[in-house]
Order: sequence, then C-alpha cells, then structure tokens
Amino acid sequence: MADEKTIPLLPCPSIDETEDFYRALGFTRTYRQTKPNPYLCVRREDLELHFFGMDPFDPADSYGSCLVIVPDTGALFAEFAAGLRERYGKLPLAGIPRITRPRKRKNQDNLSGFTVVDPGGNWLRIFPAKPEPAGAEASSPLAKALANAVVQGESRGETAQAIRILDTNLAKAGPDDDRAEALLYRAELALRVQDHDRAREIVAELTGMGVEIPEELAEACR
Repeated sequence: MADEKTIPLLPCPSIDETEDFYRALGFTRTYRQTKPNPYLCVRREDLELHFFGMDPFDPADSYGSCLVIVPDTGALFAEFAAGLRERYGKLPLAGIPRITRPRKRKNQDNLSGFTVVDPGGNWLRIFPAKPEPAGAEASSPLAKALANAVVQGESRGETAQAIRILDTNLAKAGPDDDRAEALLYRAELALRVQDHDRAREIVAELTGMGVEIPEELAEACR
C-alpha cells in the first residue's frame, strides 16, 4: 500500500500561542476548535502538525518530539530564521520557544540538523533527506570534544553537560583551527543558559581572532 502519511499530534498549553509561533515559521492554520477540547492543525507545504491543548501543562516538562526530514536544512533554517526575526525582533536562542543553528551530529551520521522548540516544549528535530558530502572527521581532541558536546546539547538537551565538556577541553587546547568553532558553540550555550556576559566575552575573543560572528549570535549579544 502506498500514499500513507503520519501526522504528529503534540501537546501545548495554548493553541493560540502555538498558532502564532507557527505562523512565524510560515505555517497556516487548516483547522481550529476550542470545544469540547482545544485542537489546532497547521500546515507548511508538505509539513503538517496537529496540537491538542492541555491545562495545566508545563512546556519545560514536555516529551513531545518529532523528526522532520527536508531536502535542505540550511534553506529551511534561513526561512524559519527570517520569520522568527520578523515576529520576535531577533532569533529566540534560549528558553521556550527557541531555535538552534544547524550543526553536524556524530550520532546522526554527521548530518547537519537543527532543532525548533515550540511554545509547548515540543522538539522538531530537522535533518536532511539525503546524505551530505563527507567532510573530514574530527581528529584533534578539541574537535572530538565539540562533536560530543553537540550530541549532549542538541540531541539530548543536556546543556550543562555540553558546557562542561567544552570548558574542560578549551582550557587544555591551544590556538588551533578547531578553537573558533568550539568557541562559537560555547557562546550559543552561554546564551541558552542566560549567561549573556560569558557569551559577550567569547564573541569578543572570537572577534579578536578575526572570526566572522554569525548574525544570529551577534544580535543576541547586543
């Protein structure tokens, strides 16, 4: 049998807040009801998501998650980022909701994925449909530490553990090519835990190294 499809059904504390967020990502509402139970359906091209309202519900305790497989993660991230900037004034990189920058993950065959955490605390884990060109494998201790930190911070949501991994290895590493990439991710993690002073310190160090700061990171540190 062909032409089957699966639609994730995810919890949220407010269908209104959820709809507002997904509109910023380019989704449109296809169905909404408030009685006998809150229910919302949204769609963006071939992506379709359904939500049911729960009260009380704490998004920080949500286990809601789904995989989103797309042709080009970079292009979709750019479109999502533009919509979120228009809605919120800048990219939400910390708290709930938030979005992460695309990064290769060693526990996902080194595919470049990013995550959207919506107002209900649901994780949309976005990955490319096709294998990407193989790059050089992490070889230096710092590059390997960065790969491990990304798994902890992006796939498992263990931000504190990712910070510990990077801080330990950055303290031991010299000024090699991998330091800049490790510092960029460390700055993102600092923002995620609301440590803006540390994020600014890292951005200043990177600027001194002549590293171009990604737009979303620079604007979050202003």
